[in-house]
Order: sequence, then structure tokens, then C-alpha cells
Amino acid sequence: MRLSRNVGTFNIGVGTVANESLAFTSPDAEPSFLKDLEEALGVKPYLTTIAGSHVVGSLVAMNSYGAAVSGLAEQDELKVFEGRLPVVLLPDKLNAAGNNILVNDKGAIVNPGYDNATVKEIQDVLNVEVVKAAIAGCNTVGSVCKCTNKGCVCTTDATDDDLQIIQEVLKVEVQRTTVNHGVRYVGSGIVANSKGALVGDETTPIEMGRIEDGLVLY
Repeated sequence: MRLSRNVGTFNIGVGTVANESLAFTSPDAEPSFLKDLEEALGVKPYLTTIAGSHVVGSLVAMNSYGAAVSGLAEQDELKVFEGRLPVVLLPDKLNAAGNNILVNDKGAIVNPGYDNATVKEIQDVLNVEVVKAAIAGCNTVGSVCKCTNKGCVCTTDATDDDLQIIQEVLKVEVQRTTVNHGVRYVGSGIVANSKGALVGDETTPIEMGRIEDGLVLY
């Protein structure tokens, strides 16, 4: 298992999303970053935009079973998922799936603003129980947390009740932390799976230790 600081890159979680075997990232990703993804996470990276945007990590939420993708995605962009993962497009106004969905292979917590029909679609494609909840008073739960099948890290603003929800739904332990020298939106600065993690360049050694503990990277 490996925890690496990605030199020269800060908000890596905004541009990249990964599960246990695949990663989707912006077409302008540096070759060194793609190599780090392969080595640290043991995944094969694929380049794509979503809705013409490079913020792939903000617009896609996925686990080993499927992917929820912004409903604004174009058909040629969706071809990168074909044969690799089932996809559901979110027509909801809350279509930034990566920001609004926190998911692993055991469960998902989603923005409480989703209607029940959208929750059912998310549940069907991700093949896990889906629960509506805010974390630290924030509805965009994917932006303030990062989880894998082994652990979870979340904003230092999270309450004990928030941690209990994460533990019950995602079935992992949780560690509070920041990333990139004090940023509370930890999802913006981490790309991770159960095999490893990459963190933004400004992440301090203390933060790296908390992330390593929270994601059980040892």
C-alpha cells in the first residue's frame, strides 16, 4: 500500500476519480501523475472530460459496481465507461455526482436534496444501500469526505453523530483530517482506493499521517 504526495498538483480529487481497478481523469493529466495513479492505487487510468469539463472527480461518483455521472455528460465522453462500468446519468440539478455522493462498495451517503427517484437510480447502479445525510452541515458529502472499502477521512468539522452515520452506512472507521495544509474539503485533495492514495502537493506530514490512519494504508 502506498500514500504519495502528488508534486505540483493540489486539487487532485477534483479532476480524478478511482475505484479498485480503474481511474478516470482529465485529459491534461501529466504523464507523471498517470504513473503515480498506476503505482500508488494499482489502477488503469483513462482520460476523459465530463460535460466538456476537466473536473471529472467532481462530476463522477463510482465504486466497483457502477458509476453515477453528471447528466450533462456527452455521448462520446460516456464511451470511456463502456464495457467497464454500468453508468447512470443524473438529470437532477444536483448532477455533480462526485461532490454529492460518498460511496464505497458497502454503502453510499448522498446529498439530502436528491429526490427518491434519483436515490433509487443511484442505488441501482452502485448496488449498495443509499442513505441521505449531510456531513458537518454540508450537503455535498463527497466534497468533505473521501472513503474506500477500508476506511474514511472527513472534515475536521464533522460531529460524532456524523462519524457514526459514516460508520453505519459505509461500514468503515473514520478519521477527521484536513488536506493541503488546512483545507477542510478533503475530497478535493485526495484520490484513493483500498490499495493506496494520492494527496495534494500542499498536504503536510501531520495530515498525511491522519490520512494514512483513516484510510488504513499500512
